[in-house]
Amino acid sequence: MEKELLEVLCCPATRQPLRMASPAELALANARLAEPITEGLLREDGGVLYPIRNGIPLLVPAEGLTLT
Repeated sequence: MEKELLEVLCCPATRQPLRMASPAELALANARLAEPITEGLLREDGGVLYPIRNGIPLLVPAEGLTLT
């Protein structure tokens, strides 16, 4: 994801900044999913991961995966 775009994206529910999820964080999320994701944006507090599918971040609260 382009750095400029990542700088303006935020969590739709809390407005916290987002960052690219690490492989370990993606593995934690994928343990709960039937269809694994390869990319995601993690909320600043680490509590919610928003999947990126086909290059599009799914920034809808219902799509967020709770990690805590």
